[in-house]
Order: sequence, then structure tokens, then C-alpha cells
Amino acid sequence: MARTVIVGDVHGCRSELERLLSYIGVGPQDQLIFVGDLIGRGPDTLGVVKLVRKLGAVVVRGNHEHKLLMYRAARQRKQAAPRVSRALREVSERIGEGLSRWMSEMPYWFDVPEHGVRVVHGGMVPGRKIEETEPGLLVTIRGMTPEGDPTTARECRLWGETYAGPPHVVFGHNAGRAPQIHEWATGIDTGCVYGGSLTAMVLLPGEQVPSTEHRTSVLVSVPAARQYFGVHRQP
Repeated sequence: MARTVIVGDVHGCRSELERLLSYIGVGPQDQLIFVGDLIGRGPDTLGVVKLVRKLGAVVVRGNHEHKLLMYRAARQRKQAAPRVSRALREVSERIGEGLSRWMSEMPYWFDVPEHGVRVVHGGMVPGRKIEETEPGLLVTIRGMTPEGDPTTARECRLWGETYAGPPHVVFGHNAGRAPQIHEWATGIDTGCVYGGSLTAMVLLPGEQVPSTEHRTSVLVSVPAARQYFGVHRQP
């Protein structure tokens, strides 16, 4: 039975990813999708990237992949490169052209019509078509200002609170100890790299995302082995 498995932000946590996929029992018949941010901060970014590529998964572009690609492009053109973390600089030095090209082909969003789902890293701007949204905002948005403008700030009204689909949006980026559950959106970045957990949404063939009160029935998590980076923040 082919399922759809959507995995939250991995951030280089290969052992947790392997445990999650094993626990779910992911096989070649399943459609495997990642919300982006495979890279950075965790202990084995290169291992995660190689594993996910080998699995033939769909990966939407996260803000870390977005930054890395801009950094590499600027360096190759011998232009001033955007400021990136040491972790991303190290990733840039270690990945080859093949992996870099693979990342450059990552879409900013991916639709799964069978489930009425759209996967995007940061989220959607309520009331705005995704095709009309700047790519950089799709990977960084967290919420809305009191004036109704999109913002990347941590202290804000979450965009999922006012987004009225369809489609149902499954996203990452804004880490919390528990999934974000809204009527038309589900956030599955549960802060694995911060010592939280790695979470996936698992949908059976033709299954639609359940209502808010039953949403956790399609969510599966494994705890992080330890805290690898920084201080975990609530969204």
C-alpha cells in the first residue's frame, strides 16, 4: 500500500531520520517528501543529503538550502557572497557539483493532489497566490504583522491561524516542541536539532488531512538523541 510520508526539518540529524523512516517502515512504494532544511546545524548534514538523494525523495527548498545556493552562486561568480553561518560554509566546501545541482532543482513548493496537500518550507501568505509570492518569503515566513503584512519575526501571529485553504499546507521552518495544528495548515518542525523530535505526517492512499482534533492520528515522531544546536525556541 503506497503511502505519502512528509518529513519535517532534519538539519543534519541522520540517526534520527533513519530511526523515523525505520519506525514508519518506509518502503520503495511510498512517496517520501521533505519540507526542506535537510542541512546545517546537526552532526551529519552530508550524510542526510546523500541518504535523501539515494531514496529518491521529493525535497522542497528550505531557507538553509536557499542560502547555500545563493552563497555558492556568488562565490562562483567571484561576487560578494551573502553572509552565512560557519556550518553552511562547511557544507558548501564539502558538497560536490552533483549534490549542488540536485539542490538547485528543489522546488519551492510541491502539491500532492491525492491528499489535497501542498508542501512548502516556510508557509503561505494568506490571501495571496503562491505563484505571486517571492520565493525568499516562501522559505522564511513565520506569520503576519498587526497591519496584515507577512513577517519572518518569531514574535508574530502565525500565518496558519488566518490561512483559509484549500489546499492544506504542510510546512516546517518554525520550530516548536509540538506540531503547529491549524484548520488548513500543519507545521511539522518539532526541533529535532534543538533536542526536540523529528516528525512526519503519514497519509494512506487517498486520505485527506484529518480535522484539528484528529490531526495527531497521522503524525509520527521520534525523539532526538540529544540537543545538537542552540537553544530551542517556541514558535
